[in-house]
Amino acid sequence: MKRKAAKHNSEAKLLTQHWNRRKHTREHMKNVSQDWKVRVVPVTLISITLLFTALFLVLPLASVFAEAFRKGFVLYFASFADKEGHAWLAIRLTIVCALIAVPLNVLFGVLAAWCIAKFNFWGKNALITLIDLPFAISPVVAGLVLILAFGKNSTLGGWLIEHGIQIIFSLPGIVLATIFVTVPFVARELIPLMEEQGTLEEEAAVALGANGWSIFWRVTLPNIKWGLLYGVILCNARAMGEFGAVSVVSGHITSTMTLPLHIEELWQSYNSNSTVAAFSLATILAALALVTLVVKSYIEWKFKREREERHQLRPDGTFAPR
Repeated sequence: MKRKAAKHNSEAKLLTQHWNRRKHTREHMKNVSQDWKVRVVPVTLISITLLFTALFLVLPLASVFAEAFRKGFVLYFASFADKEGHAWLAIRLTIVCALIAVPLNVLFGVLAAWCIAKFNFWGKNALITLIDLPFAISPVVAGLVLILAFGKNSTLGGWLIEHGIQIIFSLPGIVLATIFVTVPFVARELIPLMEEQGTLEEEAAVALGANGWSIFWRVTLPNIKWGLLYGVILCNARAMGEFGAVSVVSGHITSTMTLPLHIEELWQSYNSNSTVAAFSLATILAALALVTLVVKSYIEWKFKREREERHQLRPDGTFAPR
């Protein structure tokens, strides 16, 4: 009996040890799995993201500057002073188009955002869809549409040419193409911002006797200033870098070539000095992109900070003043 009891106790002890080892193994595997999820997965995803950014964003941008300065600073600055003056003509035309298109889009974007965010009317969803249309249509198609609408074979275009007004293959056509592709940027930044803010402050200003102009300058504009500036920065960057629609309506005429078109012309000349000149002029657009990113990041930080201060609670549970 004693031997049986001892044997039984020994088997029970071995069985208990076996189950404890299995339990310990399961817990160890669980901890390993959790450690893998906590450590390996984030590191892997971050590494992939950084590698993708370096290969497809940083490396091409760095190569633009490297090729521009490959033959020295003398040739780099000489690229801006060609004998025919095509480089400065392209730069000047690009700036003029941006100076015309951006303010018009700012005006339209503010008015459209005000109407959509503050009022309910028939066709509101259709207006939002039309504002987003340039995002869905290829810029080349947009240029072709402008040619069909204002070309010499169209009714309107023929009438304008008869009266001495040429749209296509001239500055007005380039401006129209630039306006078309940059329409959504300001409006799409302001619409959600103004919808979130609501109409309480404007209604309070009306109740206090303020007119519409005073309400806009003293109530609405201070609330949307960072979103408006953000939209202006993006709109300007797209206006100065637009290629597809402008390429179609310009006709690749020297007097109607913006900076991106002139860069393409230099690149396709297959000349060593022209290639360097193309990269040299491309550094302007690359620098514009970098400045846009810096300003964009600052605006996002400033807007976030101002928003947090606006919604900060006092110890007594009330909102802190602005």
